[in-house]
Amino acid sequence: MKKLTLYPVSRIDQLAQPEAPVQLNLESPALEFFTDFSRSEPLVIDDSASAVEAREMMIKTHVRLKLVVSTGGDFAGVISADDLSEQNILQRAIAMRANRGDLRVRDLMTPKEELLALSIDEVSRVSIGDVVAMLKDNHQQHCLVLDPATHKIRGIFSASDISRKLKLRIDIRDQSNFYKVFAAIG
Repeated sequence: MKKLTLYPVSRIDQLAQPEAPVQLNLESPALEFFTDFSRSEPLVIDDSASAVEAREMMIKTHVRLKLVVSTGGDFAGVISADDLSEQNILQRAIAMRANRGDLRVRDLMTPKEELLALSIDEVSRVSIGDVVAMLKDNHQQHCLVLDPATHKIRGIFSASDISRKLKLRIDIRDQSNFYKVFAAIG
């Protein structure tokens, strides 16, 4: 490990900024806003992980959604912070006649068979305003993006990421689980 040196900032007056700042707005291309898994590693969790431990980890790291993978690394579904609420864990434990500590992520996740996603082909032709409208219409904080040509989950939209980039409050009432996103698949 290399030792780093800290320098005083008392003589520094300016902040570095892009020479041509990108002005993002609701008419900006949707591709500017989605997390592209070909460039950024997705947040994943194994389907056999403890649900209680997953909940604690998601709270600690302020993560609201993780992609669930099987032991072999195949995409299995998604798990949200809402799915892992204490109430949901207890209800599921009662329904399964199990101890809450015995529950696994697979017991509470939304399986891929119940998910719908946007196509990267369609996303490449729309504005972020179109995506925001779809998220609002479906009361969803997240939406997966798939690549039909490669049969892979290509990325994800996050309402909070969009809001941060636009510097706008995006009011999406998250009233249901991820699987209720209804969007056309190219």
